Amino acid sequence: MNHRIVITGMGAITPIGTGKEVFWRNLLAGVSGVRRVHFSDVDMAQYKTRIAATVDNFTFSDFLPGAKKTKYLGRTSQMAIAAAKLALEDAGFALTFEKRGAEIKGVDPFDIGVILGTASGNEDIFETGLKEFFEDRGPKRTSPHALPYQLISSVAAALSITFSCRGTSYVIPTACSSAAQAIGNSFRHLKNGPEQVMITGGADCAITPVIVAGFQATRAMSTRSDEPEKASRPFDRMRDGFVMGEGAGIIILEKLEHALKRNAPIYAELIGFGMNCDAYHITIPEPEGRSFVRAIRMAMAEARIRPENVDYINAHGTSTKLNDAIETRAIKTVFGKRAYDIPVSSTKSMIGHLLGAAMGVEMIATVMSLRDDKIHPTINYEFPDPDCDLDYVPNQMREMPVNLAVSNSLGFGGFNAVLIVRKFQG
Repeated sequence: MNHRIVITGMGAITPIGTGKEVFWRNLLAGVSGVRRVHFSDVDMAQYKTRIAATVDNFTFSDFLPGAKKTKYLGRTSQMAIAAAKLALEDAGFALTFEKRGAEIKGVDPFDIGVILGTASGNEDIFETGLKEFFEDRGPKRTSPHALPYQLISSVAAALSITFSCRGTSYVIPTACSSAAQAIGNSFRHLKNGPEQVMITGGADCAITPVIVAGFQATRAMSTRSDEPEKASRPFDRMRDGFVMGEGAGIIILEKLEHALKRNAPIYAELIGFGMNCDAYHITIPEPEGRSFVRAIRMAMAEARIRPENVDYINAHGTSTKLNDAIETRAIKTVFGKRAYDIPVSSTKSMIGHLLGAAMGVEMIATVMSLRDDKIHPTINYEFPDPDCDLDYVPNQMREMPVNLAVSNSLGFGGFNAVLIVRKFQG
């Protein structure tokens, strides 16, 4: 049976707020979460990039008070679990808290699966472990917890263990498209699989000395360190690279009949998914965007829609020279003259690039546009670029009917993923 799949809950932990309502309110207001960063025990003069969009004042115990077995969880796993708690509660699930975590009441644990996206996993544990190994302890004093808790798979495992989810559980690590592919795979799995509910989206906390140094070496990051709030400027002619962010965006996908049976809130229906690979270069998008164009068309074909049906595009919009121009070109190829009539905005202009978590948070922004008939702006858009000549909703939010939206995601390695959502129609 080919089930209809709906979004019933959303949980956001972002540089501009925790919870979907605070996050959305700040997006509409054009609030930037980019600020200066400092790494302890590291000479920051070695970094040309000294800014990032960080989540400040995050305390895991605020979300799971009294829970044991959380001592060794890395920051990415912590945020994934915290955002999942928000999403489950938003979806109307009752949670009972125990020493080992939480239990989702009223649902068979085998009916709930977990598919998450993350690019780096718990990089903080990995880097701390390396430092301790080479500077202090060596192999004889290496912690037995270091390896299992830093594995990329541990993010899904920790969430499944915390909430006793016994259905399908795995992580997709396809760089910046990780969360998009996790949501898409969850969508496909629910359409024909045994579970009733999927916890999906992504989490990534990779603002660490080694990761920032690595991205700096690729020359992909903004060096506008003296003006943090103006550094992320997608589609603007003066853009000089992306700004790294951190956080988690978790959504609850559910078979329609299951959601209706328990009288769950329904925010939107997920109707299309396209995914493929450029097979071109490890860091550079294919210049003509041919695979990306095909991914958009795949999603539209599954959704059974035409270009005139699309009201809004939530762009990948990284603020890099190549990506923004190639994404613009691909949109124009798919939508033709209609492309100039479709509002396009970049969530990354305010929260930076959350890497593997990007689509988790951006899907929440897209769904909120459907709910409220409002489109958040692309901030810092000051200087038009002839290669980027679409309507990017510059600097001010816009009110207009939004019944159907497309959300784009691209990742290092040439991974492309596109999701399409529409307002729920019973």
